[in-house]
Amino acid sequence: MKVIYEGKEVELEEGANGFALMKKADEENKKKDIAYKVDDEEFDLSAPLPEGKEVSFIRIGSPEAFEILNHSTSHLMAEAIRHLYPEAKFGFGPAIEEGFYYDVDFGDAVIKEEDLPKIEAEMKRLAKEENKFVRKEVSAAEAMEVFKDNPYKQELIKEHAAEGISLYTQGSFTDLCKGIHLPSTSYIKHFKLLSLAGAYWRGDSKNKQLTRIYGTSWWTAEELASYLEILEKRKKNDHRRLGKELGLFFISDYGPGFPFFLPNGMKLKNALLDYWHEVHRRHGYLEIETPTMLSRELWETSGHWDHYKENMYTTKIDDKDFAIKPMNCPGALVTYNQSLHSYKELPIRYAELGHVHRHEASGALNGLFRVRAFTQDDAHIFIREDQIESEVGEIISLLDEVYKTFGLTYKIVLSTRPESDYIGTVEFWDKAEKALGKACIDAGHPYTINPGDGAFYGPKLDFKLRDSMGRTWQCGTIQLDLNLPHRFGCFYIDEHGEKKEPVMLHRVAFGSVERFIGIITENYGGAFPTWLAPIQLDVIPVNAAAHGDYAKEIADCLFNRGVRVRLLDGEDKLGYRLRQSITMKVPLALVLGEKEKEARTVNLRRLGSEKGIAMGLDDFYSLLEREIKERKAAI
Repeated sequence: MKVIYEGKEVELEEGANGFALMKKADEENKKKDIAYKVDDEEFDLSAPLPEGKEVSFIRIGSPEAFEILNHSTSHLMAEAIRHLYPEAKFGFGPAIEEGFYYDVDFGDAVIKEEDLPKIEAEMKRLAKEENKFVRKEVSAAEAMEVFKDNPYKQELIKEHAAEGISLYTQGSFTDLCKGIHLPSTSYIKHFKLLSLAGAYWRGDSKNKQLTRIYGTSWWTAEELASYLEILEKRKKNDHRRLGKELGLFFISDYGPGFPFFLPNGMKLKNALLDYWHEVHRRHGYLEIETPTMLSRELWETSGHWDHYKENMYTTKIDDKDFAIKPMNCPGALVTYNQSLHSYKELPIRYAELGHVHRHEASGALNGLFRVRAFTQDDAHIFIREDQIESEVGEIISLLDEVYKTFGLTYKIVLSTRPESDYIGTVEFWDKAEKALGKACIDAGHPYTINPGDGAFYGPKLDFKLRDSMGRTWQCGTIQLDLNLPHRFGCFYIDEHGEKKEPVMLHRVAFGSVERFIGIITENYGGAFPTWLAPIQLDVIPVNAAAHGDYAKEIADCLFNRGVRVRLLDGEDKLGYRLRQSITMKVPLALVLGEKEKEARTVNLRRLGSEKGIAMGLDDFYSLLEREIKERKAAI
């Protein structure tokens, strides 16, 4: 048989597998190749190669290899648990972005964090046995017999019987799994079990709560140590802790999921929103405000009443059903329909900072990351079909500017037409997907495709942000919508005087303003750049009696220039007041003593630096003004 590898035909024995190809054509990487791919489909190295196809190897160091390592480590953990807790029953055990987890029913046994090292030790012992991961295709009946004592696996077998069932065995442990896996457990050396959590089976609170064990697995000890350091940094930068220490926000028992913003938090939020207003004005958006509560008829027209009602807060007014808005889209459509529009007017860009409410499960609430009331920075853009590419390019330009301002890098994912139950023609979908992709390339941003994951009403682009601690956040999105303009009867008059439905683009930059504040709080570790910081500058006289008047004069001048300034002129020692400034992570401080007073100069200290910079007042004012205006991170 023949396969194609790196552009060349390779002759192999009939029925040869990935190991055979590796030995013949890639011997130098035999310790790095862990699986192979054909047409983007992954296979175990032990799987037979397809005749005449182009084959590539998945090597250690790639994202695919990291996922395979962690998936295999979850199976190793399950084997260790089975040895230590023979009555345990297993649910799901997938790889996730930074590791893996397994949901386990321990029966009567009680598992605590202090039990994790014991499980780790058993995993290390089993890994040294170097057992192979062996795949076996079985019938649903055979699988049901293997898992006759596990109701969780039986439930999955019944659901997937028509797709074919595969099992993987390593050592004494067999799991229901589609794969793929490492050649053997010998590759699993550097791992750590991280935490425990409760998890309802299949995410349904009506089901039994299982124990979810999180872990992570890496190729080298250095990678694992580096990742564990990042986890410690994340704990230190937790926005809930920083929010309390810096006086940004709190959540009261009187309103779980409904954040209160404190004065410093409002200063931060307003600085963020001032920037949002400026960007949208420059990019040609028309800002609107739509009501927080609207009648049932509106939500029936939009489809939310039938499909989202359980997440909405409802009430009655004059015996009529009303709902607090969970999203801003319907209000923007009603606004569009208030007047006639010509094709010459499009695109029409409506932007709204809408306060929305959604009923989230109490167990899902998490600081500002998951709340029940938040400000969504929506935009709804009405365009002609021929404007899709140019308008998406314009949106990418805006989002690129916003994320660069905060030092956040990102990747773009294009979700395409579902296999079924979509609206619009295939031709329109193909044209729209091509336009979205071309807009990304023209803007200098490559993208990946998430096939079939578009909404039924249109394809979308998702912007996956990466912060300073390596985490990925879904914030920005561009969603093409054919559905809502049709449901609301939107139209414009085309060049022939005929009515024509517009295409609508949903677009967010921050997503949730509150969540974005949580993200950047952790990204900066609470040490916000000067333009964004709640307190931008502290003025600190060396001696309040001797230098207080000069300090107050400068503080007043800065206040009148719009700077968020604080005067620390108390009777406490200078070192204590400096520590106050550092503790609150104020980016700049002016220390003013006799020398500065006589020369009418300042001594500028930046957070994180003990060295002061002497400069004249006018020079300082100019530098500070430029730093704030240009939103620089440092002078």
